[in-house]
Amino acid sequence: MVVGLEVHAELNTASKIYCNCRNAFGLEVNTQVCPVCMGMPGTLPTLNEKVVEYAIKMGHAMNCTINAVSKQDRKNYFYPDLPKAYQISQAEVPPCENGYLDIMVDGEEKRIGVTRIHIEEDAGKLLHDASFSGSLVDLNRCGVPLIEIVSEPDIRSSAEAKAYLETIKSILQYLNISDCKMQEGSIRCDVNVSVRKKGSTEFGTRCEMKNVNSFSAAVRGIEYEAKRQIEVLEAGGTIAQETRRWDDAKGMNYTMRSKEDAQDYRYFPEPDLLSIVVPEEKIAALKASIPELPNAKIRRYVKDFGLSQVDATLIAEDLERSAMFDACIAIGTCKPKSISNWILSDIAKFTNDTGKKISETPLTPQRLTELIVQVEKGVISNSAAKKVFQIVLETGKEPLAIIEEKGMAQNSDTGFLEQLAKDVLANNEKSVNDYKNGKTNALGYLVGQCMKASKGKANPGIVKEIVTKMLSE
Repeated sequence: MVVGLEVHAELNTASKIYCNCRNAFGLEVNTQVCPVCMGMPGTLPTLNEKVVEYAIKMGHAMNCTINAVSKQDRKNYFYPDLPKAYQISQAEVPPCENGYLDIMVDGEEKRIGVTRIHIEEDAGKLLHDASFSGSLVDLNRCGVPLIEIVSEPDIRSSAEAKAYLETIKSILQYLNISDCKMQEGSIRCDVNVSVRKKGSTEFGTRCEMKNVNSFSAAVRGIEYEAKRQIEVLEAGGTIAQETRRWDDAKGMNYTMRSKEDAQDYRYFPEPDLLSIVVPEEKIAALKASIPELPNAKIRRYVKDFGLSQVDATLIAEDLERSAMFDACIAIGTCKPKSISNWILSDIAKFTNDTGKKISETPLTPQRLTELIVQVEKGVISNSAAKKVFQIVLETGKEPLAIIEEKGMAQNSDTGFLEQLAKDVLANNEKSVNDYKNGKTNALGYLVGQCMKASKGKANPGIVKEIVTKMLSE
């Protein structure tokens, strides 16, 4: 299997790429338009400088060569949602090229080549409704700024493709240049797949898939298309170079049209726009503005804090999780592994279940570390801590205040607990004898009786130590 990906990311600029229309999602149809983005005769585009800056930042993040001079081209094709009958894009000289991205798959690092990153404008959106014959066009999306990230055909599995897409998404979010909301079409990809015999160095005929609207859909689409091509070849057929449409609901794709090559689009230099010239000082300043990126964070989390590769990746590739982890670490009052466990368990469950971001809750790094410290000190149990966590999310109260108010603190007084254990053992002679005769599960029963006698207030760890010691005497 040989896979190449073309990732399109909408940029979160305030205005569109060539006009002053607002760049926003979900507004009433055809309200964010003007003569420029509608392609009216006599209009002239004006390039949004911020789009170029965002593209260069992404190029730096993906280890690209940055071209100080690039140019824009017309990509000519006819489609109902493209009012000008051409798209302003970049064919020959993009701002970024010859880069790479390192990804992690099953604990192994792999380098994926990046052919180019270029800027272009988005097309409109066709609206289909069974209540009327035909389709309607919403032009609000016309002129929304995009960067297209084109990979080399270096991907060899659906797992690698997913890791590559997830890494790109996290970089876009770290750079704050795209919101990456796939449900809104902010990030989407075209998938190119071909197959060849094991050991062969020649590429097979590739097919491109459109309408891939999620990373999981990309995985399913890649696996389906590779299987389809193998079945065709094994039956003695040939693969036609074509564009196919992925139907995720049905789990299959369909032929749309024969695959276009660059000459089919009749590219030529955009006559209404000058070449893009970026001073070297600007290029250097944009590079200097890039924060620590996910791959660097993963390495640091593993090396400095002893996290597993999996846990480090799950935290680093989510901007909010990593911000919470770094802030808790900076406070310096609890173990990194404890912070990681809370972020990847209770916090992740809450955000997944509610759709809320961590920043939209009352949970602060100070409150989380305060809660973890109480568990590590043995003041409260893990089960009690989970209850405190829920109350913090609901009320915004401080953990210590909740613990005191609800009387959740554990009793760790060894003198008290020793007497409690003596009484329990004296009243459970059979279980004591069972333990001494090799039935080790009796220990759990006796510890449970101690917890019951203390009405759940006893520190279970200390109780277990005391009971074990008494049984061995």
